[in-house]
Amino acid sequence: MNPALLEVQELVVEFHVQGTALRAVDGLSFDVGAGEAVGLVGESGCGKTTTALAIARLLPENGRIVSGSVRFDGEELTTLKRGPFRRRRWKDFSIIFQGAMNALNPVQRVGDQVVEPIRLHEPATTRRQAWKRVGELFEMVGISRDRRKEYPHQFSGGMRQRVMIAMALASRPRLVIGDEPTTALDVMVQAQILELLERLRRELGLALVLITHDLSVVAETCDRAVVMYAGQLAETGTVEQLHRRPLHPYTARLMGSVPDIGGVRRLPEGIPGQPPSILRPPSGCRFHPRCDHAMEVCAEMYPARRSFGPEHAVHCHAVSEEGRIQDPAALPLIPSARALAAHDPDAEGLA
Repeated sequence: MNPALLEVQELVVEFHVQGTALRAVDGLSFDVGAGEAVGLVGESGCGKTTTALAIARLLPENGRIVSGSVRFDGEELTTLKRGPFRRRRWKDFSIIFQGAMNALNPVQRVGDQVVEPIRLHEPATTRRQAWKRVGELFEMVGISRDRRKEYPHQFSGGMRQRVMIAMALASRPRLVIGDEPTTALDVMVQAQILELLERLRRELGLALVLITHDLSVVAETCDRAVVMYAGQLAETGTVEQLHRRPLHPYTARLMGSVPDIGGVRRLPEGIPGQPPSILRPPSGCRFHPRCDHAMEVCAEMYPARRSFGPEHAVHCHAVSEEGRIQDPAALPLIPSARALAAHDPDAEGLA
């Protein structure tokens, strides 16, 4: 594994809504090595995008980092003053935002929008030089340089996403964060965008944090994955480890929800219940209301991190010392969402 380029330790992010502090990310830790691709995965609302915005300090006004550390190349970012931080953002690390049509300015030519970060971070670069580089960036991502003077509405969804990728690469960053860059694109265009990201990562030596809820995307693109649930870390490991030997019941459920196109034709079994609201999150491990392996201790305390090898770690009380999810028959279980639903159909939404 390469030395850590990005290190996130015990990150806590809260939003203040009507006088109430809502904790969207709760004690998250992970790292990304130079040139490595790491996927942040989990159901919608688990805190993936909030984590990305916190790293780049782009949280809305009511959001703030309460505690924790974000280090890039050994430098602490959370305590940097605004000016020095802005000089690092986009030059050292950048973001491909979700929804390119909303991220691009509809009344500015796309080329001018890519020129802006180049001129901002490299004042000595003339507009002519920046304009030439935009043409090179466009060709790198598969867009004709002749389209630099066009407006966002003149591009298809996939082409707009390519413009966003070109913009993210404009100042030659070492790390790119992709916030669901294939959302709302058809399957063929998704494949093209993912292939493009993988090629650019390989050719430019980029590190990549890919935010997605699509496990097939992670399997195709990433070296490691960080599985999040309701703002907390459930499990982290290489893609192969999580596919072959998932330890957390939530990870196992996620893996089991992906159809096997080469096996028996059947609908995958989903996860009962719904993700919890951050207004009233469950105590302890936040997955315990939906977990078939939940014990009494799961409702009382969040499980400590347990490592099974240099890259594989899990937060789960039900995992044995040998690294297996223990047999439910041998555990002092509490009622799970599945057990409740068996007696009360209305309890399926309890979470």
